[in-house]
Amino acid sequence: MVAIKKLITRCSVLAVALVSLSSYAITEASDVKQFKLKNGMQIMVLEDHSIPNANMYIFWKVGSRNEYPGITGLSHFFEHMMFNGAKKYGPKMFDRTMEAAGGSNNAYTTENLTVYTNWFPADSMETMFDLEADRIQHLAIEKSMVESERGVVSSERTTGLENSNFRSIWQEVKGAAFRAHPYSWPVIGHASDIENWSLEDLKEYHKTYYAPNNAVVVIAGDVTVEKVKALAKKYFEPIPAQAEPREVHTVEPEQKGERRVYAHKASVTTPNIMIGYHVPNTQHKDYYALNMLSEILSSGNSSRLHKSLVSDQQLASSVFTYFPESIDPNLFYIYAVAAKDVPAEKLEKAIIAEVNSIVKNGVTAKELEKVKNRKLVDFYRTMSTINGKANTIGTYELFFGDYTKLFSAPEDFNKVTPEDIKQVASKYLRKANRTVGILSSQEDTHEEDL
Repeated sequence: MVAIKKLITRCSVLAVALVSLSSYAITEASDVKQFKLKNGMQIMVLEDHSIPNANMYIFWKVGSRNEYPGITGLSHFFEHMMFNGAKKYGPKMFDRTMEAAGGSNNAYTTENLTVYTNWFPADSMETMFDLEADRIQHLAIEKSMVESERGVVSSERTTGLENSNFRSIWQEVKGAAFRAHPYSWPVIGHASDIENWSLEDLKEYHKTYYAPNNAVVVIAGDVTVEKVKALAKKYFEPIPAQAEPREVHTVEPEQKGERRVYAHKASVTTPNIMIGYHVPNTQHKDYYALNMLSEILSSGNSSRLHKSLVSDQQLASSVFTYFPESIDPNLFYIYAVAAKDVPAEKLEKAIIAEVNSIVKNGVTAKELEKVKNRKLVDFYRTMSTINGKANTIGTYELFFGDYTKLFSAPEDFNKVTPEDIKQVASKYLRKANRTVGILSSQEDTHEEDL
């Protein structure tokens, strides 16, 4: 706790000073120890004895980008299946056993990864290894369980699209922006694929992607490297490696003109607009400037889009940007919900006007400094917990190609200049590079169109 308080105090100072930032980080790159098991599983350990707890993050290198038409949604489906029982710990026993040991868990699936998280008292660590090893090696992929979970996922897909305007328009924009790359379909998959996966599809997918050589395990907390290594060898190393998964080699062709999609949804009260611009992957040199551009556009009430569209012009009830970390080139999103009686066309023009203003005039040093301060505070706040450390170490290892890059992140953000922001805005936020989606209660058809 003392260490955390010191860190927060330092963050406050850094938010103003912005000097020599990396030296303030309590955790250093050399504190992270790593080793690889004989089966190829990568284990990373960060000893942090500030509290008597620990986290285990298992990053599986599989997401919707690893799927293909016919089996879309399988990555997300296994997020469900992994909690439905294995050889030693049967149905519902994973959660019950973990909770009895004082732990809790969660999981998420993205376009790029599937991640399982366990939080637990440090003295329960062996139970966590036992639970994970059981479901990695002996997951019960049985017809009755698959059919039951298939119904759950189908319902989740339908309900999600019905209840979420964001998901409804996001699916349309992705589908139009990507014509070749697997990022084109939603992580939850196509409805017809969900209905038709076979048991053989599932068994092959689990065998291929839940192989120990396809995982990065990060453990942070009140543990020792020696203890983690002993348990990893006991529980994880006997799990056999598998052939390397096929590489995702599809490159999305360059977009050569604006694309537009229009979606009708009767329950939408005011139009929703989403604009997606093609941008490079997270390891590209423009990542930090694009990240800052996203913050300048929509982070906080004084951000460009919020101030102009929500506060001043009152054209939108909400607006935000989304710039995901990504293994392959992806999209930079702007999403806005129109205020009452504001037509989509008027809101769209206002969004484009704000984007073009940055392209033509750039941003001020003051507003860039503001978002740098916020990024630093957020970064160090995240790195003040064992959960944040474990997640961030794994994220940098997989998206940036090297976990040590997280320790230079404050300086990398601090190097971004107003000219960098203007340069990436003009390079990527162009008309020919964007896909515009409109979701409205009004059908996009009229008699005079015929």
